[in-house]
Amino acid sequence: MAKTPKNHRKDWTRRDLSELKRLATQNTPTRVVALKLGRSTESIYQKASIEGVSLRPKHQSPYNRRKK
Repeated sequence: MAKTPKNHRKDWTRRDLSELKRLATQNTPTRVVALKLGRSTESIYQKASIEGVSLRPKHQSPYNRRKK
């Protein structure tokens, strides 16, 4: 069975939220954000959705826009 993260079922603090927003703006992969915050990737996705934080990379070109 998988190991539970250190902040499993703990409330999000203001510091956690600011760290999530900072890491998201730096294009940090979601798995790395989860490891740094001690939470699961599912909880990162859920909290980012609730807070309106985009986890998409900002400097990545769309896949369907290549020149032919």
